[in-house]
Amino acid sequence: MKIYLIAGEPSGDLLGSRLMRAMVAKNPDVEFFGIGGETMQREGLKSLFDISELAVMGIFEVIPSIPRILGRIKQTVKDIELIEPDAIVTIDSWSFSARIHKALRKKKLGIPQIHYVAPQVWAWKKKRARTMYKYIDCLLTLFPYEPKYFTPFHLRAEFVGHPVIESTIIYGNKDDFRERFNIADDAQIMAILPGSRKNEVARLLPVFLNAAKKFYQTNPNFVFVIPTVHTVEQKVREMTAHCDLPLIVLNTESDRHDAFKASDVAIAASGTVALELAMIDVPHLIAYKVSPFTAFLARHFLKIEFVNLSNILLGREIVPELLQENCTEDKILYYVSSFLKKEDLYERQIDGFQKVKEILGFSEQTPSSNAADIIFNIVQEGKR
Repeated sequence: MKIYLIAGEPSGDLLGSRLMRAMVAKNPDVEFFGIGGETMQREGLKSLFDISELAVMGIFEVIPSIPRILGRIKQTVKDIELIEPDAIVTIDSWSFSARIHKALRKKKLGIPQIHYVAPQVWAWKKKRARTMYKYIDCLLTLFPYEPKYFTPFHLRAEFVGHPVIESTIIYGNKDDFRERFNIADDAQIMAILPGSRKNEVARLLPVFLNAAKKFYQTNPNFVFVIPTVHTVEQKVREMTAHCDLPLIVLNTESDRHDAFKASDVAIAASGTVALELAMIDVPHLIAYKVSPFTAFLARHFLKIEFVNLSNILLGREIVPELLQENCTEDKILYYVSSFLKKEDLYERQIDGFQKVKEILGFSEQTPSSNAADIIFNIVQEGKR
């Protein structure tokens, strides 16, 4: 069996690697082709090109990349025609994935087309749910409330579970981490998480570092860690080379998970990373900035009260959201201090994390195994 996988950014790359492992466990003869990052490549994928080319966000950031991205779409479609896989599975990054699916539909290849991770139509572009059935055969969702947005419009949509449930982050070892990096027993640790896209890092890391420097002036017992990924590691190292902080930049998944478990508090960009912090009860805030024009469009089109997943799931704010003009050093320091004093916000947050875990649920099968079963079933249905 040949499966063509497409992941456009690091979060999708991690999801894809787990899916690959689950598929091999069920069918050792499965072969993988497509586009992925370093984690998927470790599972045996030879990526058609480097996914860092696709990891752009924001109107002004995307526009200059359009010619290159369109070229990569044509290259990908030709590769799929050449390989003739049994199924095509795109993972997240719907803007890129949709163009692949549309191009393939026009060619009428008869190959099952599946998308893993529903676009957030409940947040914006609700009309998108009405047309997705034209381009894909099945949608695999991470949250239990998502299928209802798509099934009325003739699209098979199945809830498989959120990948954070199977994250090895829960097995991180804080004692090993402290010993490995010679961190004193009385030192505390702050995790700084500026995102996995270059433009995110460029915009957020200076604010996070300045906040950390101010904080360090009155808290000299702190050590700062920045877990990063391949796509932005070099940029992070360049930006932190002369920051005058006791700072550790990490680049492996095991170090990252151990660092999370060892952290007393965290400053994070919005995204799945915040949900990972919630899973292991690390108090944190999220802070995020995009270009002023992108922010204007977001305010006009987004139909949600919150951007943080824990807040969305609970319908109330337990994780402070410092967005745009609120993404400042002083506001970051205010919340960090509040967490460390273990005041009311800290208690509300930890209690909320428990409820988030209950909503996401734990079952005998992992989300990746559930997804693998559905994909294999669709392939078999196509062969009957």
